[in-house]
Amino acid sequence: MKKIGKQYIFKCMITYSRRLLYPEGDFQEINHRLKVNQLVDLNGIPLKIPLPTAKMIVYRVFRISTELTRNEEFTNYHLEQLNRNELEEYTIII
Repeated sequence: MKKIGKQYIFKCMITYSRRLLYPEGDFQEINHRLKVNQLVDLNGIPLKIPLPTAKMIVYRVFRISTELTRNEEFTNYHLEQLNRNELEEYTIII
């Protein structure tokens, strides 16, 4: 708290967090940023395209939102799981 004239200015500490929101409703905190339409694995690690196989659990970031509370700011990465047909578009064709 700092006094300027007759007014007090309160310094607030805001914590910033990023989290994955899975289709089932679960969430997991992560330390890195993601982009919309980015493909990630179960832990939110970005995947390189082309994928080695279509037999993987892969999520796509379809929305990014921000949630503010009194002392926290959450960046939420909403995920959707891709099915095998969708994954075949990103795999290596031999």
